[in-house]
Amino acid sequence: MKKRQFLKRLGQATLVSPFIPLGLQAQASRELEPYPVGDDFAFWERIRKDYALKPDYINLENGYYNLAPQPTLNKFIEHVRMVNYEASHYMRTVQWDNKDNVAARLAKMVGVNAEELIVTRNTTESLDMIIGGFPWKEGDEAIFAEQDYGSMRDHFDQIAERYGVINKVVSVPNHPIDDEEIVKLYEAQITPNTKLMMVCHMINITGQILPIRKICDMAHAHGVEVMVDGAHCIGHFEVNIAKLNCDYYGSSLHKWLSTPLGAGLLYVAKKNIPKIWPLLADYVKDPDKIKRLNHTGTHPVHTDLAINDAIDYLEVIGMKRKEDRMRYIQRYWSDQLRTVEHIVINTPIDPKRSCGIANVGIQHMKPADLAQRLLDEFKIFTVAIDYANVQGCRISPNVYTTTKELDAFITAMKILAARV
Repeated sequence: MKKRQFLKRLGQATLVSPFIPLGLQAQASRELEPYPVGDDFAFWERIRKDYALKPDYINLENGYYNLAPQPTLNKFIEHVRMVNYEASHYMRTVQWDNKDNVAARLAKMVGVNAEELIVTRNTTESLDMIIGGFPWKEGDEAIFAEQDYGSMRDHFDQIAERYGVINKVVSVPNHPIDDEEIVKLYEAQITPNTKLMMVCHMINITGQILPIRKICDMAHAHGVEVMVDGAHCIGHFEVNIAKLNCDYYGSSLHKWLSTPLGAGLLYVAKKNIPKIWPLLADYVKDPDKIKRLNHTGTHPVHTDLAINDAIDYLEVIGMKRKEDRMRYIQRYWSDQLRTVEHIVINTPIDPKRSCGIANVGIQHMKPADLAQRLLDEFKIFTVAIDYANVQGCRISPNVYTTTKELDAFITAMKILAARV
């Protein structure tokens, strides 16, 4: 489809479900104006109209699940209807070809070969597949950070109990001096028994971006493989996995790519595919084929199809343009709060070390209390973080967030900080 035709279709209504609340039906059914060209402010104002936003609060918690814009949601509903209509015929004929095509498009988007990437349900499934399928032996060592996501840390604990693996845990500083400080932090834990290192591309609780390429180069020099948690990266900022030089990479697509719930990806470097044991046995037995790791059984295949539509929507925005927007709205609020008395920003000030997510707290106020006061008094929804050297609320706006909404958040934080 030509881009002009696609833009026109995005600006028009497609399908209205009778099961959608009336307010959302109205938004889905009305014809929206085309996307402006050249005027950045007008462009983002138009993008905002693609999102059905609850009027009850300002949503600054897009990190858990990034609601799909209406054009993607409408296409997803079409896929649901189509699969339901074709039923077993679809499932027994083209479902696998369609999923392969989606995976190939994702692979191209992130700069790897289609033979090295599969579509999963989320980052946890992707990375736990590697942790659980790695050829561990008693006495092997793994390295990860206390700031890493709990589901993967839990799986490493299980592997320690099951195989006698020794886990070494580092703590990533919220404000590192430079890349070398982070690299040396991980390097100091490596011994001849170290086999696998897990590193966050973007730490989910603070939004800090780590120097993945430098960490991978260092680890490989010691013969250690690196598994990267990129849950918050794909669709958030430009990512070329091949250039990172990592061995494994997992991400959730229902976060910043804004697919419907239940979509993720897993990259495995081709040389490492044979060594990973599948989580579930598949009919593909060739140890060199990544599809042997991708047995999902009967699952919501319409979600797989909607990944294509989410990529279409991202391409209308433009990845670079979205990344710039995400950086702008994060720095808009965080720069204004960094010097306010009693306020603590738990995200590095260096622009290259963050993008759209940051974390902020108030001295002598529990994060849970801060989140509750923001919601109760100011109708601002966030999430409290209170562990691993991070005490504050994670703030994750989205492309639809306005500076007016961020001004309301800034004002609220100043009022609450003044009460301490």
